[in-house]
Amino acid sequence: MHKKLYFQFAGSCFLLLFVFLGYLVKFYPTWLVSFDETLTRIIRSGYPFWTPFFLWVTKFANPTTIILLFLAVLAVLVINKYYAEALWLSIGTIGIAGLFNPLIKLVFLRERPTLEHLVTESSFSFPSGHSTGSMVFYGTLLFLVPVFFKQPFWQWGLRILLGLLICCIGISRIYVGVHFPSDVLGGFCVGLSWLLLTYPYYLQKRFVWRFTRKQL
Repeated sequence: MHKKLYFQFAGSCFLLLFVFLGYLVKFYPTWLVSFDETLTRIIRSGYPFWTPFFLWVTKFANPTTIILLFLAVLAVLVINKYYAEALWLSIGTIGIAGLFNPLIKLVFLRERPTLEHLVTESSFSFPSGHSTGSMVFYGTLLFLVPVFFKQPFWQWGLRILLGLLICCIGISRIYVGVHFPSDVLGGFCVGLSWLLLTYPYYLQKRFVWRFTRKQL
């Protein structure tokens, strides 16, 4: 119960932060100018040296990449009878990253930065879909690492790699000129709030299904 309250409190904090950011984007966008311009200037200070790297890393959150990886991981989970894990991953990837994020963009209707775009994007800017998608998909995998690897060394190693990948994807969206830092922060907040608020319910479902021998 203590851990459940901790996750719910943390998830609620990130959800409130997203609501606050969304309020500013919608009604007081000028308040974010200094924050966005400062971080953008810092991140793009290495241009064009870092261009090949960020063009490569941003592809890890492209819809096609996420879909293919999602189907591969889902197949492994279902074949090995990890049904609670498969359900949690599916709801997050399809529901939050695939449906909720594109719809919530229509509420804010934020135009993308006027910087040169190194990749092609046509939708609105807030919140960043790549940031939400990477946090939900790779973040779920981060939580599920113990399902695939039992050794602590591999568990922590993969968690660190997944965490770095998520951060680099968010940074890449700013570097390639298609998002403001506040877009990325908003996308991360959406993904984190989902993960933290639902993780206790995934654990509960897994316990029940294991107890009733519906899954491993």
